[in-house]
Amino acid sequence: MNSENRVVSLTDISFSWNDQQSPILKFDSLHIAQGEHIFVKGPSGSGKSTLLGLLTGIIAPQSGEVNILNTDIHRLSASERDCFRANHIGYIFQQFNLLPYLSVIENVVLSCHFSNRRKEKTSGTLKDNARHLLNRLHLDSSLINKAVTELSIGQQQRVAAARALIGQPELIIADEPTSALDYDNRTAFIELLMDEAQKAQSTLIFVSHDPTLESMFDRTINLTELNQQVCGGHL
Repeated sequence: MNSENRVVSLTDISFSWNDQQSPILKFDSLHIAQGEHIFVKGPSGSGKSTLLGLLTGIIAPQSGEVNILNTDIHRLSASERDCFRANHIGYIFQQFNLLPYLSVIENVVLSCHFSNRRKEKTSGTLKDNARHLLNRLHLDSSLINKAVTELSIGQQQRVAAARALIGQPELIIADEPTSALDYDNRTAFIELLMDEAQKAQSTLIFVSHDPTLESMFDRTINLTELNQQVCGGHL
């Protein structure tokens, strides 16, 4: 993998929580290229949430470097990390984290209110971009001005995806976003998400416990195997 094409590059990582004697994550390297669609799996307690925390700069490793888009994010100040996340990372939360007092379209454009960079990458108005994304994600246009609390789980999921995708961030992180859906709806949603990520040339990191989804992705990162890296092992 060409180093210039890497969106994510983690090296010599070690992370443990205060009450742990051994690291929850410890590995030599992890590299992810622009445009890859990555499936992350591992049993409970294997470090999936910890890995996402490292990638977004929410937590810092005890040792090692976390480079996102050739930026060592843990060398940034807290405010600089906030700005970096807003500009470059779209995040789909497991519980969606939509704001209940905002409408569907207001939730979607919210990302760009925190990032001039993403706002500038949109063509036309923010609301036009939001409508286009919601349409691409198969959300009925009659719902866009409704409160998100009036939507079904599947509809809320599409709103959360549109919020992450608007403004074409280079990295999309999805944390168990399909856990509340049945198999057919899960696969349909992932296909739509991948299609939109590909159009934006965004890298997609998708965390899930569901092994039936793994084959849809370019590559799998198994955290149990990752933590067994020793002396020059690479993923």
